[in-house]
Amino acid sequence: MIEATGAQIIVKLLERQGITVAAGIPGGSVLPLYDELAGSSIRHILVRHEQAAGFIAQGIARTTGLPAVCIATSGPGAMNLLTAIADARSDSVPMVAITGQVNSALIGTDAFQEADTFGLSFPITKHSIMVKTPEELLTVIPEAFSIAASGRPGPVLIDVPRDVQTTRCIFEQWPQPGGIERKAARFRTEGNNLAAALDRFARILNTARRPVLYAGGGCNSSEAAAGIAEFLDVIPMPVVSSLMGIGCVPYTHPCWCGMLGMHGAVTANKAIYDADVVLAAGARFDDRATGIVSRFCPSAQILHIDIDAAEVNKILPAAHAVIGDCESVFPALTQRLRELPPEHMAAPWLEHISRLYRQEQQAAVSAGSTNITGFSLEHNSRTDTPDEHRIHQNPRAFIAAVPDLLRSAGIAPDSVIITTDVGQHQMWTAQFYPVEHPRQLLTSGSLGTMGFGLPAAIGAALANPGKRIICFSGDGSIMMNIQELATLAEQNLDVTVIVLDNGTLGMVRQQQEFLFNKNYSASIYRKNPDLTLIATGFGIAASDIEQDSRWAETAFPREPGAGPRFIRVPIAMEENVYPFVPAGKPNIEAITGSM
Repeated sequence: MIEATGAQIIVKLLERQGITVAAGIPGGSVLPLYDELAGSSIRHILVRHEQAAGFIAQGIARTTGLPAVCIATSGPGAMNLLTAIADARSDSVPMVAITGQVNSALIGTDAFQEADTFGLSFPITKHSIMVKTPEELLTVIPEAFSIAASGRPGPVLIDVPRDVQTTRCIFEQWPQPGGIERKAARFRTEGNNLAAALDRFARILNTARRPVLYAGGGCNSSEAAAGIAEFLDVIPMPVVSSLMGIGCVPYTHPCWCGMLGMHGAVTANKAIYDADVVLAAGARFDDRATGIVSRFCPSAQILHIDIDAAEVNKILPAAHAVIGDCESVFPALTQRLRELPPEHMAAPWLEHISRLYRQEQQAAVSAGSTNITGFSLEHNSRTDTPDEHRIHQNPRAFIAAVPDLLRSAGIAPDSVIITTDVGQHQMWTAQFYPVEHPRQLLTSGSLGTMGFGLPAAIGAALANPGKRIICFSGDGSIMMNIQELATLAEQNLDVTVIVLDNGTLGMVRQQQEFLFNKNYSASIYRKNPDLTLIATGFGIAASDIEQDSRWAETAFPREPGAGPRFIRVPIAMEENVYPFVPAGKPNIEAITGSM
């Protein structure tokens, strides 16, 4: 027989689940758990704000595909965690959040730091539970990991009253760790139904003249990417993706034709609009991707593959659908295509769309406002110049040049992991950074949470030792969780934070320019902090490329273990993200600016 407290059970089961890192902040209602963590094999990351703990867990989970853990105390601690939990739910990220709660006898009495964490979290989690006895933990914790990672992934919250953590119980043996079932949890297409659906898919695709593969976040795993690569070898066609799908097909692949949607490539949006068949895989047709739904792919048959049956026919009707995971469906579909005589009717279409996309990218990188210089590796900075005479960087060209800077530093670009915050820099990164493999780009997609980038980069670095992590942020987003520079410095992780600084909430200012008659209400900062000085104050090597011509040596140290870096890149306030589809317009009516 085994005797243990609730806190001991939690820690032991986390260890048995393979958890080696957990992020959080202690507080009164979770102190028994922290007392046990101190003597465990789990490395605890002390963050400065609970929201960052959730995003650190996301950085781990998004790069590994496995659930990661964050911890908070009751009341304000748990409340601070909710944004990161909602973000994980929106982007289908597996995560287990453990929150302390006041003693069971005090629940409902408005006790100190009491809040209804279970009730508040229920709509934004995949599953949420309040534990009432230590014995329940023996089933709840393995189930939480299984639920978080199985089917369509998502966050699970476990709320544990303090007295449950301290109460002892006796049980016969430790439960097995929670397993992972990658397949669709419910309503999945199987057996003869699957064979018939794949046969229909194959015949339609084989005779299509203008097919397009629309890949979403459900394709962004190494297994799904391998299946897609084999699929494209058999039947080449243009590939476009949502923001969350970037990386499932390499940027350099001849079929890759860009991100679609509100800030997507003109070519990608045109390809979808002109398509006669759209194979949507792991994509849910969200509003930022589709724009005006009726004019998204008006002439196309939609073939839909998704692990979540609720997403099929929710926005656009599918001619045929398979409820299943992309990892297993693509190999089966490819095999069926191999059994058909190849028609190769889409070759001219692919050549046309691919050529348009490459031309668009080249033109966009070189475009810029009159007070913006194109970025070059030999750029000489100016110092002590008035604002109107300063050299501002072309953000598109700068981001596109980062891989060459990495190569110059002896770092393989495809070995780095990129995180972003939310705003203009996020879209420029999605548009112009050459992402080559799944899980290389981590960004807050559906919820669009500013402050995501820095703590997510910390999580990615913790889960991927030896890799350099690059966080692209803006001067608005970086201030949302700038306190985590202390966590980054304390952990001495190989993260380079690059802040594109334009003195404004860039995406808000841009929309006010186009949609609100240039009424820049509360979007332009009156006082801008010295970001490099702040980073230096946290103990991080920092450089401003406006003042330091050798900044790249600071930004990208070659040797692993060199620690964090912080770089400020000035860009013009007037610089906009193009293409830009205004609200109420279809994607094919994008504003292209100077492109």
